[in-house]
Amino acid sequence: MQNDTIRIAVTKGRLEKKAAELFAHMGWDSAAMTERGRQLIARIPEQNTEIVIAKPPDVLTYVEHGVCDAGIVGKDTIMEYGGVYFEVLDFGFGKCRFALAGRQGEDFYKGHGVKTIASKYTKVTRDFFEKKGMDVDIVKIEGSVELAPLLGLADGIVDLVETGATLRENGLAVYEEIADISARLIVNTVSMKLKKQKLDRLIKSIEENL
Repeated sequence: MQNDTIRIAVTKGRLEKKAAELFAHMGWDSAAMTERGRQLIARIPEQNTEIVIAKPPDVLTYVEHGVCDAGIVGKDTIMEYGGVYFEVLDFGFGKCRFALAGRQGEDFYKGHGVKTIASKYTKVTRDFFEKKGMDVDIVKIEGSVELAPLLGLADGIVDLVETGATLRENGLAVYEEIADISARLIVNTVSMKLKKQKLDRLIKSIEENL
């Protein structure tokens, strides 16, 4: 990467599509993103910018290690994986929320036994219950976490909820909301100093076009 090039890691999927729409609105030729095929790096030469398409945790890794100057990633990934970088902007898109959910009509907090919670987001789950002073057993699930309470594996789940339709269709309900989630712009700590002017212009342009 040349010193005057800005490299942005973007979460593949929905955030990638939203980012391409935003860049187009900023006057960029985002065809390199929308028509990239299987290419993992989209180059926008007139902006001296490279877009790296990656999975959410990898966006954090690339930005933290400085191989990308900035990243577009969900707040859920930031909360789960942490890392050293600046979180500088809330895009306001990709909105959903972390929630504690389980079987409809049940009182989750009733009783004194240790509850079992299923989640893909074990750190978020642990942090949430530690703040409540509750001991819980956490089971990591990679697929449809809604199955866990239906199969009797868990008393509740911690997961991302957008409309709540999947929960309702499976006889589940939100017990408590944990945190609002949306897409964020993160910046490498060294890049923020060495490429301050370019990044400041980028951030300003994004803010004006959101």
